[in-house]
Amino acid sequence: MTYKQQFIKFMVENGVLKFGEFTLKSGRKAPYFINTGNYKSGAQLAKLGEYYAQCIAENKIEAETLVGPAYKGIPLAVATAVSLAEKFGKDLNYCFDRKEVKDHGEGGLFVGKQLADGEKVIIIEDVMTSGKALREILPKLKASADVEVAGMVISVDRMERGLESNLSAVQEVYKEFGVKVYSIVTMADIIEAIETGVIEGKEYLAKMKEYRKTYGVD
Repeated sequence: MTYKQQFIKFMVENGVLKFGEFTLKSGRKAPYFINTGNYKSGAQLAKLGEYYAQCIAENKIEAETLVGPAYKGIPLAVATAVSLAEKFGKDLNYCFDRKEVKDHGEGGLFVGKQLADGEKVIIIEDVMTSGKALREILPKLKASADVEVAGMVISVDRMERGLESNLSAVQEVYKEFGVKVYSIVTMADIIEAIETGVIEGKEYLAKMKEYRKTYGVD
């Protein structure tokens, strides 16, 4: 199996990717649900780091530092940094933002690598629904240093248009900020995994495809 297929299987096995009928925050009724809150063990986090590292390596994203937006991005950035060093021989820095600026000790907006002008960074997040995490972290990055955002890496691209736009969240942030978002897998990959028997769920295929037809973007 490819690492993408392995990741989809990993999500199902850990109860992160589920099929059925779910009412999303948007009010849409979806035949699938992604709950990243079900990742909670060291072994899961280690594997997650490997998948993120593979995505970075496959897409040849060059950077010096990984940024993990508080709070979900923090363990992901750390696990990815460890995996890049151990599996790919790439020793990148990492940092994460504080929710409040520290005015004593070393101070600053970020913990870990102190950012410098011209530094290339990769933002690590779990999923992207509206682009809120990126909109919150970008001003903090720019306030800290004139960094270059080489990209953002997420676990799943839902490939779904927003409530007020025909663009997906991934497409919107690229249009607004020029930040390219890379995902380990996409909704199209998940549908293909069901079709090819990588995971169970053929009974949900028709609803998955209908949902894509109604709300999906390419």
